[in-house]
Amino acid sequence: MLGFLVRLLPFWVREPLLILVGSVFGVRIMYLAHRDGEWVAAAIGLVFLVFTAVRVHTVARALRARRAPAPAAEVAPAAVALAAPAAPAAIAPAAPAVAVAAEKEPNAWGQAVAAVAVFAALGAALWLGPHLLPSDDDGAPRAVSCAGEEDEELPGAYRKTPRAVTGHELCNALNRPDLAQLLGTPAETATAVSGTSNTAPLTDGKVAQPEAEVQFDTYTVNVSVTYNELSIAQYVKLMEYGEETDVRTLSVLGRPAVLASGHTMKIEINLGGGSSGGPVEQGPPARTLSVALDAKDRGGYCDITVWSTSGALPDDSALLDIAEKVLPTIPDHTV
Repeated sequence: MLGFLVRLLPFWVREPLLILVGSVFGVRIMYLAHRDGEWVAAAIGLVFLVFTAVRVHTVARALRARRAPAPAAEVAPAAVALAAPAAPAAIAPAAPAVAVAAEKEPNAWGQAVAAVAVFAALGAALWLGPHLLPSDDDGAPRAVSCAGEEDEELPGAYRKTPRAVTGHELCNALNRPDLAQLLGTPAETATAVSGTSNTAPLTDGKVAQPEAEVQFDTYTVNVSVTYNELSIAQYVKLMEYGEETDVRTLSVLGRPAVLASGHTMKIEINLGGGSSGGPVEQGPPARTLSVALDAKDRGGYCDITVWSTSGALPDDSALLDIAEKVLPTIPDHTV
């Protein structure tokens, strides 16, 4: 399509335009090829320059043809009518001269200059447009968003627990624009987000446990809500028999809460066939804040867990800030 439009242009517009484009691209590609040591790019740049040289030769030959003197037009001899012998000689009136106006040809140099000016104006507009026109895109990477809620039927535990939120709803509550700032890494943006409507393990699918996760370059944040009858007070007693360390009880949004440290699990899955993967191993350390679903601690809790592959953890204040921002935004304020 572009080639067809170029062929429609007059000769003295098309050729200078092709020369300008070919020379600019050829020189630029040759420079990049020399800088990066790419011989394939150098060959492409050479093709552009050869193409430009052919167009220059064509224009030069056309200019020489225009400057050469045109051959004189042949004039056909006028027919002479002989008078009759008896009639006196008479001078025939001269036939009216027909003036043939020479067709005025366009100015070749003017067309060439106009073509170059148009091309330069287009190039300037493309170059300066992003700087002069307002744009909503400031060049910053965009954070990923939660995937749309699929039309899958929720597990039966969600129908039995009307106040339970879905993984999609929990994902939207966690994936906040200021989450990286709450973690102490304001320059980062989320690289992956997810939300699942799971059920709690070892409950035979009877306890709803939606989960959401947001990953950054430095930290990963996971939020899950467990709709069971286990209170925070009972949870703290279970921690005394478990492997959790650095346990600290506190209050968040007027509800009982507990901070504890532990380790994530590392699972390797082989998708290439053969062995099913490696054994379950201990992953990097994690810090978890568990908050009761209500102030009376009648059962159920929300876990906010943060970890990083490097093993570094943010201050506990980051977990508290996340809880104070995220928990009130969960639909219907059920947690």
